[in-house]
Amino acid sequence: MTANATSKTNLAVQNRSRFNRSRRREARVALLFLLPALLLVVVFRIFPLVWGFGISLTSATSTDPGEFIGAGNYLRALDDPNFLSALSNAAVVLLSVPIFVTLPMLMAILINQGVPGGQIFRSVYFFPTVLSSVIIGSIFSVVLSFNGNLNALLKVVGLPSVDWLGHSSTALPVTLAVQFWSTFGMGVLIFLAGMSTVSKEMIEAARLDGAKMWQIWLHVIIPELRPIIEFSTVITTIGLLTSMFGLIYVLTGGGPGTATTVPEYLIWAAQGKLNRPAYASALSMILFVITSILAWLQIRMMSRNANL
Repeated sequence: MTANATSKTNLAVQNRSRFNRSRRREARVALLFLLPALLLVVVFRIFPLVWGFGISLTSATSTDPGEFIGAGNYLRALDDPNFLSALSNAAVVLLSVPIFVTLPMLMAILINQGVPGGQIFRSVYFFPTVLSSVIIGSIFSVVLSFNGNLNALLKVVGLPSVDWLGHSSTALPVTLAVQFWSTFGMGVLIFLAGMSTVSKEMIEAARLDGAKMWQIWLHVIIPELRPIIEFSTVITTIGLLTSMFGLIYVLTGGGPGTATTVPEYLIWAAQGKLNRPAYASALSMILFVITSILAWLQIRMMSRNANL
């Protein structure tokens, strides 16, 4: 009996050893497949980040390697009125995140509910997504100029012309409106994809129980879309902080004054106009930290809500 037990123990040990060898082999194969992607991340993401941080600690220009100045560029940024104004503009931009998330979600729900012409809507709303920010900016710089199409329309209805891009009170809201127009279609598509996860049985049951359409939206559809809402909020926040340069460059050039200057535009100005790559790198690091913190906080909230 003891011999039989020993034999079973040895067999179990052999099976476990064979299983462990198989797992290690699978891990090596998986690592081999991941290696090209990891190499790309290191070369094009991590290395430039580390290199940029190193430059930010110097006084380098494009023609002079400069000298080590530690946190000098960061302290200068915190005392730079242009950078503080850019951060203020970025905060205003982030206030528009609920609009960038909510309106595409509502449109996706309407299309999914069988609104007449829904398929046409999908194509029309997605069209701006395939255009570059430079093309979009060029189009709207004509439409929104003082002698442009929009003011011509206002004159027809008896309203005065407005300097949409030349006045500090309207330049940033108008630029945000153009950014919203350009990203609206992608937001709708994301929520349309999310609608496939909403239980049709729950919607039908709510209808049979006499729930009105707004009640179905509020208590059935939107709660089911919560993961998509959270995902869209994160990518919209990151996008608004890091993807408006092209539009601002073409539409307003950061003006009037600093009315539409956001951190990423100021980074370009520090590098391209002022020939201060070290200072531009410091601004980039600050923007990276701010964006990372905001994304981390939102992901933490998503994880916490998922556990409720």
